[in-house]
Amino acid sequence: MRLSLLLCLLPAVLLLGSCTSNEITQWRGPARNGIYPDKNLLNEWPADGPELELSIANVGKGLSQPLVYNNKIYITGIKHDTLDVLSVYDWEGSLLWEKDFSRSWPRTYPESRGTPTIEDNRIYLIGGDAALVCLNAGNGELIWKQNPHSNFSGKYQYWGIVESVLLTDNAALYVTGGEETTVVAYHKKTGELLWKSESTGGPKSYASSALVEWGGLQIALIQTANDIIGIDVSNGDVLWTYNTIQYHTEKGDGEAANTPLFYNGELFITYGNEQPGMLFTLADDARSISLKWTNDILDTHHGGLVLLDGVIYASNMIDNTRGNWAAVDWQSGQTLWEEKWHTKGSVIAADGMLYFYEEKQGNIALVQPDRTRLKVVSTFQMKDGQGPHWAHPSIYNKHLLVRHGNVLNIYSLKGE
Repeated sequence: MRLSLLLCLLPAVLLLGSCTSNEITQWRGPARNGIYPDKNLLNEWPADGPELELSIANVGKGLSQPLVYNNKIYITGIKHDTLDVLSVYDWEGSLLWEKDFSRSWPRTYPESRGTPTIEDNRIYLIGGDAALVCLNAGNGELIWKQNPHSNFSGKYQYWGIVESVLLTDNAALYVTGGEETTVVAYHKKTGELLWKSESTGGPKSYASSALVEWGGLQIALIQTANDIIGIDVSNGDVLWTYNTIQYHTEKGDGEAANTPLFYNGELFITYGNEQPGMLFTLADDARSISLKWTNDILDTHHGGLVLLDGVIYASNMIDNTRGNWAAVDWQSGQTLWEEKWHTKGSVIAADGMLYFYEEKQGNIALVQPDRTRLKVVSTFQMKDGQGPHWAHPSIYNKHLLVRHGNVLNIYSLKGE
């Protein structure tokens, strides 16, 4: 068993902006780029960290990210032994309702993985049994359900299904992988099949997809085990593919778990495991891409990336349990700095500051972005819960939501 594949247990990717017309709550923020819109947050923390306002136990075994929608807290986790359950809480920590939506992943590390995508009072989820469901966000009632993995001979890798559903203006997308199709699209409201793409071959990866606009098109950026792919979401046409497995230094398929970063017609991807980070430039008509640069330092495992003021911030990977933190210039690919802070982990940002959450001991840092060195402003430790600290934190209503296994802690970030 190769523990490097544990990256699949986390969903992840980044883009410049959401292309859907409605307000959306989803994986790694409204634009899937790890940046949250909250302002007037604390610019430093007390010695023991920001105030813990709420701790919710028994949210279920899971690695998915907590969300807030319509002032309610949504989180998935395994409950009742083998069921993926969506639980909804108020800000006093009272359980409002819960809904089992899937059989959980039955093999090694059987935690809930995929983060809900919520829009227009509808929740879209993929569970451990690979089915796609749409639920009512008010009460959990099933609106529709599809089984694209079985219907289209989907193919996934050793660690199973991690995907967080990507929405377009009218569709919910699902990456099947396999030889029949790579991506299918269902009508968001009815579940009707709208299109299926041609197959580009190979299994799906562990990364959630991104939606971007370029060349007059809305494009889904899809990562499979072997390729980065651009798909026209209006009809499912494959615009381009680029084989990335050619840079993989280990045997076997690529293990992408981070959603691509996208900015101004360029996209950055990273796979971990000493595979270089790669930045591509899209053609003006969005129908081809070319490799601009590679970087051998920023091989992020599964903690996501953030782009601020032309600099990519993330952790890299020394091995399955160790890594440093690094900053890379977007334009040149130059490594600006690489420094040790505990070990690798996840990163998000809000109000011009970075938040690091290292995965081994649960240390959390407030970091000032800087091109010259790592500037840690304040730290504290998430001590509740069990297992690796793999769930990405999130920020809503000026609060930091940190999930560790079966426990969700909510800290106040309200500044003056």
